[in-house]
Amino acid sequence: METLINYLAVLVGGIAVIAIGALWYSPLLFGKQWVKLSGITEEKIRTAKAKGMAKAYILQFLFALLSVYVLAHLSAVQGVSTVSGIWSLVFWVWLGFQVPIQIGSVLWENKPFQLFVLNAFHGLVALLGAGIALVLIR
Repeated sequence: METLINYLAVLVGGIAVIAIGALWYSPLLFGKQWVKLSGITEEKIRTAKAKGMAKAYILQFLFALLSVYVLAHLSAVQGVSTVSGIWSLVFWVWLGFQVPIQIGSVLWENKPFQLFVLNAFHGLVALLGAGIALVLIR
């Protein structure tokens, strides 16, 4: 089965994922809570900024593109063409794949449950933003 992928929509979806993450983890929303819950110190933040974060941002964007491409493929296979349809697909992908994987940070890395919730809901919102881009840009 051949599926048609709109690469412009994938690119916009990838940008949406990065933009949502930047806002989600900024001091405007949940950045302060994320820093506290993850145990990151101001010193670690300064060190990361001094080293330069371009490589991390580029890799994050490439993986965002991969995720959005897979979501585009799944939505094409499922015939999803509406915002409500993408919401349903995103929800089940998130619940079935992201949530079970991310709970490992609580179970095996001894991270706080609140950090899991913060990160997991970021994943849902980011995928939803990407999915909406896929549906609206045809």
